[in-house]
Amino acid sequence: MFYHIKELQYRAKPERPDALFAKQLQEVLGGQFGEISVALQYLFQGWNVRGADGKYKDLLMDTGTEELAHIEMLATMIARLLDGAPVGDQEIAAKDPVIGAILGGMNPQHAIVSGLGAMPADSVGNRWTADYIIASGNLLADFRANLTAESQGRLQVARLYESTTDRGVKDMLSWL
Repeated sequence: MFYHIKELQYRAKPERPDALFAKQLQEVLGGQFGEISVALQYLFQGWNVRGADGKYKDLLMDTGTEELAHIEMLATMIARLLDGAPVGDQEIAAKDPVIGAILGGMNPQHAIVSGLGAMPADSVGNRWTADYIIASGNLLADFRANLTAESQGRLQVARLYESTTDRGVKDMLSWL
């Protein structure tokens, strides 16, 4: 059973709107190693634990539940980065050939599909898929998969941390 506490696990307040960074944050939310994948992976692994010893089930369920709070923080940060962001950022990005080639500007789905909110998708718009979840029923194999997912997630968050100057975003990413 889950319940919602009406506060974020950690603050998610950017200094200013930044639609391009919101697009990048979509990766650690809805990408292969993003928080949606990690949360559901832990939960499905926990639901699959059998036997009298519930300590592993509890560990997986508690960790998966905590990961749901990370989803909420990132989705809130993405929405706040999009709030008041000028649509003209797309034209600004295109002026820098490297940024324009990599990012392609603001994610138009943020404006068209989600009403300037986060989406269950990665940074290039690929929808999240349950194919990302590993829940084999073998605790050792699952824990190894979790180590890989957590390592990849940390690496991606560290790269995002280094690519922004927004102190509010850096604060939240350092906490993650």
